[in-house]
Amino acid sequence: MSGLGDHAVVLGASMGGLLAARVLADFYSTVTVVERDTLRHDAAHRRGVPQSHHVHGLLSTGSRILDELFPELLDELVTAGANVLEGGDGTRVWLRFAGHDLNRSGRFADPGAVTSFLASRPFLEAHVRARLRRFANVTVLDGHDVVNLFGDGSGRVAGALVADRDTGENVFMDADLVVDATGRAARTPAFLENLGYRRPPEEHIVVKVAYVSQLLRIPSNTLDEKLILVGPVPGRPTGGALFAYENDTWMLTLAGLSGHEPPAEATEMIRFAEEFAPPPMIDAMKAAEPLSEPCRHRYPASKWRRYDKMLHFPAGLLVFGDAICSFNPVYGQGMSVAALEAIVLRDCLLRGDQDLPRRFFRAAAKPIKSVWKMAAGADLALPQAQGRRSASLRLSNWYTAQVLAAATSDPVVTEGFVRVMNLVDPPTRLLRPTVVARIATAGRRHARVEAAVPEPELVAG
Repeated sequence: MSGLGDHAVVLGASMGGLLAARVLADFYSTVTVVERDTLRHDAAHRRGVPQSHHVHGLLSTGSRILDELFPELLDELVTAGANVLEGGDGTRVWLRFAGHDLNRSGRFADPGAVTSFLASRPFLEAHVRARLRRFANVTVLDGHDVVNLFGDGSGRVAGALVADRDTGENVFMDADLVVDATGRAARTPAFLENLGYRRPPEEHIVVKVAYVSQLLRIPSNTLDEKLILVGPVPGRPTGGALFAYENDTWMLTLAGLSGHEPPAEATEMIRFAEEFAPPPMIDAMKAAEPLSEPCRHRYPASKWRRYDKMLHFPAGLLVFGDAICSFNPVYGQGMSVAALEAIVLRDCLLRGDQDLPRRFFRAAAKPIKSVWKMAAGADLALPQAQGRRSASLRLSNWYTAQVLAAATSDPVVTEGFVRVMNLVDPPTRLLRPTVVARIATAGRRHARVEAAVPEPELVAG
């Protein structure tokens, strides 16, 4: 399938750029992916993806879309050593949100719907990039910086000016469509100003998250879980994760908000984690062999550039992935949202390129808005986060607290929450009458248990 144009250019070869290029390969005669880093063929960290040193997982929806765009990719990942996490086995997962341990007994009614894949970011990107290179009409041009965009004088972006990082030579790349997928630091707002347009309005949630991560090897039979994830609570703005990675490695990530910096020395890291982590995670940390030095990363704020609200935008240009919206990485939503945007892009291109930017940005805003509200609710439940706390958000957070309390004992509520967390279902699934009834029943049961606990006797001294 092709015919919308001769040449599409994608700026950025991270996950968002690779997914956009895969879709464009079906509609344009040639696709060029421009990347500033020099790309190796193996699973190597690179400067342009500093978050690759920290914990990553591919949510169920992202996994499904990747396998749709690159058939049998998931089988390839497993064969190469990635871990599969099936939703039907709660003993392999320990999730603690807002101080509540989600139910780990029983099996989900539809375990296949929440199957996730655990692997490092370089491992995943290397496999996706290799699959993309198999397309005869796709070229990856690495080692080149994006200098500017240029227009044709009629309100259309006509291409991109890029420069060879070694020689400094400038290259003008004519294009029928340019897609900016250069991440949260994307310079499209400045490029738009150069072309005579306004910058997009932005929404922010200031979280000031600091991470320290380390790749580990943990002796077999040390723990049963493949994934342990503990979120912060209002009185303790710290948390952490331990994920099983490819080839019997594990990624440990510790996090803190607003000045609560995790330490980077082994003994201090264990002491930091002991404040919140379940015993299996602490035991694993004590038994682990470090395979890398601890790596630190800071994430100041989530940002949503509202291109969907712009009244005037040039033809021939789109923005994609984190360049539109970057989420707090603790929720692991970024790659899966980029996958959802890829499906939006495909659906828009199937209807042609007329008025493409407006149609794409408005359609992409729907899944982004849903995920943004979930992430914002979780962030703004913590007093350290800075952002607007509307009445609807406070009500949503109250109800989420009831869901999590019920999920400690009710496997049906747990499954519903995990499906929403994996972007399989919208949050409205948790408002179904049957789910609401189970939450209410769990609430009454918890109230009876608390009422039955005797008050401690006061002994006069």
